[in-house]
Amino acid sequence: MKALIVDDEARVRKAVRLLVDWDAHQIGEILEAGNGNEAIQLIRKEKPALVIMDMMMESGNGIELMTWVNEFAGSTKFIVVSGHNDFDFVRQTVRHGGIDYILKPIEPEMINNAVSKAVAAWRTEEEERNHRQKQSIRLNEIKPIYGEKLLSALIDDPLNAEATLRRLLDEGVVPHHASVSRLILVQTDPGNNPLIKRFGGDSELMYYAIVNICNEFLQQSKGIAFRYWGGPPEIAMILWDVQESVVELVNRINQGIYLTLQFRMHFGISSVGSLPGGLPAERAEAAEALLRRNLLRHEDYCHFSSPAVPLDTGNGAPMLFADVQEEWRMAVISGSPEVLSAAAEHWTHELSRRGVVTPEMLNSWKADALLFRSRLVREVLGGQADRALAELERADTLNPAPLPSGYSFSLFAWRDWSFAMLQQLSQELAARAVKERNPMTDIVKYIEQNYPSDLSLQEVAGKFYVSREYISRKFKQEYGINFSDFIGNVRIDKAKLLLQNPNLKLSQISEMVGFHDVKYFSKVFKKQVGLTPKDYRMQNTP
Repeated sequence: MKALIVDDEARVRKAVRLLVDWDAHQIGEILEAGNGNEAIQLIRKEKPALVIMDMMMESGNGIELMTWVNEFAGSTKFIVVSGHNDFDFVRQTVRHGGIDYILKPIEPEMINNAVSKAVAAWRTEEEERNHRQKQSIRLNEIKPIYGEKLLSALIDDPLNAEATLRRLLDEGVVPHHASVSRLILVQTDPGNNPLIKRFGGDSELMYYAIVNICNEFLQQSKGIAFRYWGGPPEIAMILWDVQESVVELVNRINQGIYLTLQFRMHFGISSVGSLPGGLPAERAEAAEALLRRNLLRHEDYCHFSSPAVPLDTGNGAPMLFADVQEEWRMAVISGSPEVLSAAAEHWTHELSRRGVVTPEMLNSWKADALLFRSRLVREVLGGQADRALAELERADTLNPAPLPSGYSFSLFAWRDWSFAMLQQLSQELAARAVKERNPMTDIVKYIEQNYPSDLSLQEVAGKFYVSREYISRKFKQEYGINFSDFIGNVRIDKAKLLLQNPNLKLSQISEMVGFHDVKYFSKVFKKQVGLTPKDYRMQNTP
């Protein structure tokens, strides 16, 4: 079991380490963080069972940390240690599920009692979570999902929807009295690695578990949950009992999901329509509700469709990528880490200040940012742009953008992504520019065009107005070989291609690649390739 101590004063962290009898509580690893932001990163990585935290810190205060723990790490228990006897702080601690609120100076007996309570509560809940998860997995392995493809066809195949509905009525999947419907989409996130790990990396099993939990609450009399097969992985619910409060029902389902999987999910909810004719429009409405949900409202899980969210929420003019495009351009050209960081910080700050951030907005921003990158590369590099863009796209796989519609949302993650993208772009443009100014590029090109000639170091140095020593040094630095060996490699590479033509004699090929003695050519070829030209031709000629 792990514990995390969070306080911006090292002496306080040391005191907590000394006062708690960790062995008695069977806590084997104690971690430390100097502020709330650092604590969040450690909690994500280490998953401690217990957090002992200060309420007042310079960076990332205790209330923010409690809110985050309650939202994204609900299984973690926390104890607040504070020098402030403030009722509001105590109330916030209780509200967010804290185990105890202890005043400084810390009494050994009091903090050990609090740790004991926290550890006991965590162990009890962990046993319950494991039991629920095993029960859910067993049910999913034994019981198939009700008519998933038939239910999906109700949405995707309007021409045959009536016939499909009759079949579902006959099979008892849909009750005969059902005439209206409301469709709900459950937000799924293939990038939620902690959740998928609970199922051994099997995302299909994860979907089945969520569907099973939903159906436990629907009990078929209210509706049915199923894996929707008509597009990207989604879980859908069709309700035919539309009299009950849909928000109350969804909240009960979400609590059940949380108790089992330790994650709360987002639900896109449509208005009521006819069954089955209204289902296609209902699905589009529910998907739109998820796409336009305000990511800054972390505690809202029920989302209804509404007109497109205006970017201007009363806090300023509409936020467009064009507003920061020139700032980003100048930052990239400057190459300064400080300027690049400020540019990345600016747009995320502006988004947050306006109070509304939606997955739809983030998708648009990401597309605009990548388009900006492409245009700038083509503007600066011209004919070299394609290679540079290919290199940048490979770098994207190492620094992928956060998922706009993921379970957990962080503007800091988007800031870090945009900074890394801008920095990579700046470095790529600078490296390409240096390479273009490097005479070695032209020297290599000259060698590749004139390799059959008797090229000498003196001749090449004179042609490009550099010293022989410069060329020798650069070939060693950039290619790890000397000038003459580089020319030899080029000639042998060309010879390999010519050997694939059975109509050319070895003596012809030798002359064509700059060797005037066929025996010497064969000797050099075998030394580099490991085969004589004749043997190489036999192996590589169809």
